[in-house]
Amino acid sequence: MVGALDITITKVETSRLKDINLENIPFGRHFTDHMLEADYENGEWKNVEIKPYQPLLLEPSTAALHYGQAIFEGIKAYRSPDGQVSIFRPEDNFKRFNLSAERMNMPVVPEDIFMDGMRMLIHVDREWAPSLPDHSLYIRPFMFASDSMIGVKPSDSYKFIILLSPTGPYYAAPMKIYVEEKYTRAAPGGVGFAKNAGNYGGSMLATAMAKKQGYDQVLWTDAFEHKYLQEVGTMNVFFIAGNTAITPSLEDGTILAGVTRDSAIVVLKEMGLDVVERKISVDELIELHKKGGLREVFGTGTAATISMIKELKYKDYVMNFDTDNAATARELKKRLTAIREGKAADTHGWMVKVNG
Repeated sequence: MVGALDITITKVETSRLKDINLENIPFGRHFTDHMLEADYENGEWKNVEIKPYQPLLLEPSTAALHYGQAIFEGIKAYRSPDGQVSIFRPEDNFKRFNLSAERMNMPVVPEDIFMDGMRMLIHVDREWAPSLPDHSLYIRPFMFASDSMIGVKPSDSYKFIILLSPTGPYYAAPMKIYVEEKYTRAAPGGVGFAKNAGNYGGSMLATAMAKKQGYDQVLWTDAFEHKYLQEVGTMNVFFIAGNTAITPSLEDGTILAGVTRDSAIVVLKEMGLDVVERKISVDELIELHKKGGLREVFGTGTAATISMIKELKYKDYVMNFDTDNAATARELKKRLTAIREGKAADTHGWMVKVNG
């Protein structure tokens, strides 16, 4: 049995997979044959179904388009050498999704719809899961306000959908990062810890400006002093100094509690490193670099997994890193990848099988 959820499943007559090359497939460009959809109306979830991937029919007055009540998650499933497809830590994403929902004053999604529905959908489209190294089946659950009215109030109706997208490596090459000191991603009391659409929409101008200067992404700083480091682009960030891994603390509620971040902390400790979660300022980072004490910098995220950073720029000061010899990041990625792809023992119970 794939899941306990009793839902309607309508399958396509002919799969589009025959027209898709799963080798080195770009991120977020192709979607599988089916999607899961559910509606929240009159205080309850209903109309849960798996159906062919298709456009949505929305009123121009749909509330999410005007007032931004929209959240999402990013999860990945991997195919092991024996052909089994397993999802990496979906329970953690389920919990975080509902934390985002509560912060955005949206209804929580029941576990059976989210978890069982996800497993059933992946089972239907399991042939889309790539078997190549560094490839996966990206899972995108999202929810948005679906009231057809204009008025600043929480919506009474919502739509929950899960999409699947086969993907290859996200950031293939080491990145150049610009430390942002004008624009702000999040402030205490805000929605920085929630995975809501507005956080990403609000980041695009600063990112575009950084790209004009030859950088791939920005490293966000705090809203008050633009001094303390937060996230890098769509990822959490780690700094390796000696035998210590430092990552910004989550305590202010301005940083997304990344599932890959948490996994990296566990594995880094297993590798013998001391892991410290605390505030870290850009001044401290520069001082470490000047003394030769900053060995590596890398980002962690669902899409990127582990992405090495070869350059950080703050004002006129440029920090370069030898990513060819970034032993910590490479070993961390190697260990996480082996667990995800079923090539190493899953001692933490992170992988959830689609079947069984």
